[in-house]
Amino acid sequence: MTPEIETLDNQNSALRPFRHRIFRDVWIASLFSNFGGLIQSVGAAWLMASISPSADLVALVQASTTLPIMLFSLVAGSIADNFDRRRLMLASQAFLLVVSVALTLSSYFGLVTPWLLLAFTFLVGCGTAFNGPAWQSLVGEMVPRTDLPAAITLNSMGFNIARSVGPAIGGLIVGAAGAFAAFAVNAISYIGLIAVLARWRPAMPPRTLPPEPLASAMAAGLRYVAMSPNIGIVLLRGGVFGLAAISVQALMPLIARDLIHGGPLTFGLLLGAFGMGAVGGAFVSARLRQALSAEALTRSAFVGFAACACIAGLSSLPVLTVAAMAIGGASWVLALSSFNATVQLSAPRWVVGRALALYQMATFGGMAFGSWIWGAAAETWGVADALLISSVTLVAGAVLGLRYPLPELKSLNLDPLDRWTEPKTAIDIRPRSGPVVVTIEYIIRESDVVEFLSVMAERRRVRRRDGARHWTLLRDLENPELWIERYHLPTWLEYVRHNQRMTHADAIVGERLRALHKGPERPRVHRMIERQAGWVTSEVDVPAHDMAAPITDPTGSS
Repeated sequence: MTPEIETLDNQNSALRPFRHRIFRDVWIASLFSNFGGLIQSVGAAWLMASISPSADLVALVQASTTLPIMLFSLVAGSIADNFDRRRLMLASQAFLLVVSVALTLSSYFGLVTPWLLLAFTFLVGCGTAFNGPAWQSLVGEMVPRTDLPAAITLNSMGFNIARSVGPAIGGLIVGAAGAFAAFAVNAISYIGLIAVLARWRPAMPPRTLPPEPLASAMAAGLRYVAMSPNIGIVLLRGGVFGLAAISVQALMPLIARDLIHGGPLTFGLLLGAFGMGAVGGAFVSARLRQALSAEALTRSAFVGFAACACIAGLSSLPVLTVAAMAIGGASWVLALSSFNATVQLSAPRWVVGRALALYQMATFGGMAFGSWIWGAAAETWGVADALLISSVTLVAGAVLGLRYPLPELKSLNLDPLDRWTEPKTAIDIRPRSGPVVVTIEYIIRESDVVEFLSVMAERRRVRRRDGARHWTLLRDLENPELWIERYHLPTWLEYVRHNQRMTHADAIVGERLRALHKGPERPRVHRMIERQAGWVTSEVDVPAHDMAAPITDPTGSS
């Protein structure tokens, strides 16, 4: 076995995901695409400075690129979860190619105005917003679950490699050939990724249900995240980290100019040190994950970035500040990759795109808000004090982990259970028929009531998270051992969808309830369709009283 293969097979190797050819090919193509995007950013900023004297318009170039990520991430995540993610990513890349070609031609022929340039950069941001959730959630289809954290870290490393040298290359291209050349390079950078995606034919499980309507899909994503404590913790911690840690990047030009009295070259060295630190953090991440828990690693990243901000605020020595930037880059990639991996490992495939989109919105929102806060703080108290305050905030973020630690998810199986089959009904039920009312009867001994109520609290969370409404638990007044779980779904299609979302981890709750049930047979399930008295339907040719009859199932499946 060659040394290269041994490295890729090593469980502790950060390069292990490269064993999977499709991930390796997409990663390399994405690396070149990231280079192109950063080169285009330099070209757009320089072009705006050349055609407009307004500092506000120059600042809006960056804002117009990031604003669509805030606006459209949830929409993009909903589409990614309901359609072929590969095709969505392919469509996003094709859209970005068309926009970049149009920008290149407009720039070459001198047709670009400030507002037209902002429109183009906004469209680039839209393509990026729709590409992000599809690409991030596709990683779980390219590599097995065990390699997922390392794959996510490699993605972060790839972006930081591009960020380390991309702006400098962009500056050289703009200086030598003009902004249109930077736009042309970016357009060319999409071709490789489009070719790789077009050639890939993943084995996709057949879709047995139609896609969710967009509004319903977005609501389902919000509901799932709101009812998932693990993901909620990541959103909180990610938002805090983005808010506090962005101080270093937002103030880096001022650190170079005012604190260590350098110029553009010094600024470039700081950017490069940050990027190279991120690359180094990615390489050691796999070994750190073997040695530390997710929370310990994240807390270390908070403290490491606090040290970066503190040293940058106090140092007047370029060498020391460059070293601090390297620490900050490593801490940055370790924290963000841990958050991203936790979200992916906390969400089943049917909702992972929406979960990632909401995480992205929380983190980018923290960064956007933090950039404004630290800029205002630097204006009021000075750059050094602003960095020291952000350092204290980062330490507080690490302490927050004592109350809201990141979960350990290595043993959580979120694969679909695939045990449930759609029951046969005695009346004609169509996908839009409803509302559907489900009741499940349990016989519970008095001595088991406390445990039963505890398990039912988890059952309620899972039911509501997966779409159930009006969940209630009833106890019979004449037979105290009889308990009835009751919930509604708006249509039969949503009832089927609700049951197909069941994972192996969710099934543990059902197994605990069946163990507590002391009836002669398994818990009895009644499925009923709600009807008003005297109601007449054109959907099914049966009397109203027949439609209201329950469908019973003694198997205990829901």
